[in-house]
Amino acid sequence: MSDQQLKRNQLGVASIVFFVVAAAAPLLGMTGAAPMAIVLGTGAGVPGAYLLVGLTLVLFSVGYCAMSRRVTNSGAFFAYIGSGLGLPVGLGAALVSVLAYVSIQLAIYGFFGGLLALQWGLLPWWGWSGLAWGLVTVLSMRQVEVGARLLGVLLLLEMVCLLVTAVAILLHGGPEGLSWGAAFAPENVLVGGLSGSAGVSLAFALASFIGFEATAIYGEESIDPKTTVPRATYWAVALITVFFALTSFAIVTGLGASHVVDEVVKRSTVDGQALADPAAVLFSLAREFVGPGMASAMAILVISSLFAGLLAFQNSAARYLFALSRGGALPAALARVNRQGAPVHASAWVSVLTALVMAAFAVSDLDPIVQLFAWCSGVAVVAILMIEVLVSVGVWAYFRRSLEKVGAWSSTIAPLASAVLLSLGLYLLLSRFGLLTGLVMAGVDPAATAWGLSPLGWLLALLPAMVGVVGWAMAHLQPLGSNQLLKDILS
Repeated sequence: MSDQQLKRNQLGVASIVFFVVAAAAPLLGMTGAAPMAIVLGTGAGVPGAYLLVGLTLVLFSVGYCAMSRRVTNSGAFFAYIGSGLGLPVGLGAALVSVLAYVSIQLAIYGFFGGLLALQWGLLPWWGWSGLAWGLVTVLSMRQVEVGARLLGVLLLLEMVCLLVTAVAILLHGGPEGLSWGAAFAPENVLVGGLSGSAGVSLAFALASFIGFEATAIYGEESIDPKTTVPRATYWAVALITVFFALTSFAIVTGLGASHVVDEVVKRSTVDGQALADPAAVLFSLAREFVGPGMASAMAILVISSLFAGLLAFQNSAARYLFALSRGGALPAALARVNRQGAPVHASAWVSVLTALVMAAFAVSDLDPIVQLFAWCSGVAVVAILMIEVLVSVGVWAYFRRSLEKVGAWSSTIAPLASAVLLSLGLYLLLSRFGLLTGLVMAGVDPAATAWGLSPLGWLLALLPAMVGVVGWAMAHLQPLGSNQLLKDILS
């Protein structure tokens, strides 16, 4: 095996699905994002927001999977966008992808350390984050299937807990029975309009799906990538959508659709501050409908869910750096793999970068959750959605020039429709960036007012676009177009 070649034929559909669904962290989404979306967004209509976003991403997956059958590369977005829109745009998108995965990993490190410091004490947040960092670094340099097995075990436990709790609540019916209309009727899902409460719910739902698109990153390491990657993509989107919609519907049912907002506020309030402990909402329902053991298991699995996300995003970021390096856009040393076939140097670089940022936050005495988690997750979600829009347009452009006969649905209709819908989603995220990050001007209520960002808020909101421009400029300033290996990647 070449020292610049990832080990092939080691990941099947299930292994890739484990990586991607673990990155989406269903338990974390239901204990964190869902309660906030209910209170700040459309209340009982939140399950419909998850379903709507899921259907939009299924539409995105049509063109995405069509490209995955033709371009197999660990820098999936880089290759797809470059093939359709040209090398400069592809390189810019690749750097934005790296920014996205490193940012979401930093966000999880902050939440992981902050949560353990609050719950267990013993160490400051950066101590707990440092322990996770060390274990993630070691595992990321092992054979990728080792990480897949670990994520598989953690993910199955997590999903079993969610499924058992959701089914228990739905079978009981809650105080008002099953309120299908309140949760999924269009007028309730879109109440308040896209510039109001519906936009808030959709923004939180979009943020919860980050990571699903990483299936193609593992194409080189998969068994029969031209069939494995598309199947894994559809399975991942379907599983995430069903679990998010089903579990959030169970939360609405368990609390009662007509007063779900008041109940979420009541159960999540700590020392007079609403939503201070959003996880208490699902935990209290698990305790009520299943038993105290389920609530305790969930409290532990939230930690393992965070760790699973750390490992998944470490792998994603490392493989993008590997692909860029192998293509000549970054130093060649980052394209080296070890005996296990893992991109060891690229993974080490990701670890060094995340360690430096965490150290800067610790030295500056910034809060790991309110600042590190909120700021970095906001950047990551904007970056990923921006890339997904470019992928959709790139897929359309690629097939428009291709002599290959492909159906209009896969080559034109689905990619362009997803580009429009995802562009709308990107606008909603940017308009609610202050709500996601807390970076607003003094006196602005981010739950009631769109935009109103502080200078730092604007900087972080526009950071993905600025990084993309840097990548675009690099492609023009360096003779990357003459690099045969890079041409091979984009062929």
